[in-house]
Amino acid sequence: MTPAARPHPELRLHREPFGTALDGGPVERWTFGAAGGVTAAVLTYGGILQSCRVPDRDGHTADVVLALPTTAAYAADDAYLGALVGRYANRVAGAAFTLDGTTHRLPDNDRGNTLHGGPDGFHRRIWTAEPVTADDRVGVRLRLRSPDGDMGFPGRLDVEVAYTVDRAGTLEVDYRAVGDRPTVVNLTQHAYWNLAGGGDVAGHRLTVDADAYLPVGPTGIPHGGAPAPVAGTPFALTGQPLADVFRAAATDPQLAAAGGLDHCYALPGGTTARPRRAAVLDDPASGRRLETWTTEPGLQIYTANGLGAPFGRHAAVCLETQRFPDTPNRPDYPSAVLLPRQIHRSTTHYRFTHIAPANTATGSPTSLSSSGAAAPDLRRTP
Repeated sequence: MTPAARPHPELRLHREPFGTALDGGPVERWTFGAAGGVTAAVLTYGGILQSCRVPDRDGHTADVVLALPTTAAYAADDAYLGALVGRYANRVAGAAFTLDGTTHRLPDNDRGNTLHGGPDGFHRRIWTAEPVTADDRVGVRLRLRSPDGDMGFPGRLDVEVAYTVDRAGTLEVDYRAVGDRPTVVNLTQHAYWNLAGGGDVAGHRLTVDADAYLPVGPTGIPHGGAPAPVAGTPFALTGQPLADVFRAAATDPQLAAAGGLDHCYALPGGTTARPRRAAVLDDPASGRRLETWTTEPGLQIYTANGLGAPFGRHAAVCLETQRFPDTPNRPDYPSAVLLPRQIHRSTTHYRFTHIAPANTATGSPTSLSSSGAAAPDLRRTP
């Protein structure tokens, strides 16, 4: 039975040292959220979501993102665990793109392509931080200046990302960026979600609110042409266990090449002014539910197909809200070009609720406040 709601869960914010980066710069860990409810921890190194503790249906909390214990471990990580990714998330074909008649060469760090902004992208930087406090939410605002020519990208870019948790248990990530020259921008959060708090995600159930996806070639670059319909394919995700997707990899060429999902879904409506729901991830055993809402046109789903020690293959699933991969080379895709004096804006909500046990009557999911209690969502529904 869900405990009675406390009307005003206490919001907390704490800052502490978290070692040093390879260059000797100090790293901080900011922990924030509602007492007894959803709490998040963010590092100034890489803007990493290092922890996200969420109550299960019985009020017991567990960390639902994969994490490493030290800054040194993150510096050695090549899986972008929990990181803020930029300047261009996902892949750029041939490690190059042309903008306004000038070709810009980028680092090749993924089979001839550029992945997630290059080997020294935003996930390797130390961000500056300041607290975010309000009546209904608490968190941290991170800032980074990316200079002209950074990893080959043109123009200086000033980036601001705010992580906050509200009283209802929603983790919100707000992105802003402005440049001084025409450039391309695609920012995302690369958390690896495991709502059980351990094991693999074969039993997690995934729903994606999209009718089409981008088939890819052998190096993860989308084929030409329009997005492909998901109807009648294993890419039609309507709440079935991810185990079904992993089994389909034995016969489906797209899934077989990646070892699971590593594909971008085209969300209805493209880029939107307000977040709309993109996906729902359920863990029936714990009762935890994660809804992902976003203003972005794409949702890259990655089922940790190549993840190694200490976690293992399929230990989590990434729900990366973003522009389409290789957009700088695809004029038919929603544009990722940012002009001077324009502001790049993007918002993603991770809304945590509960689902009823399988042997009980189902009802509406409850949002999470202090002690895992049901509480009204203080954010106006988009």
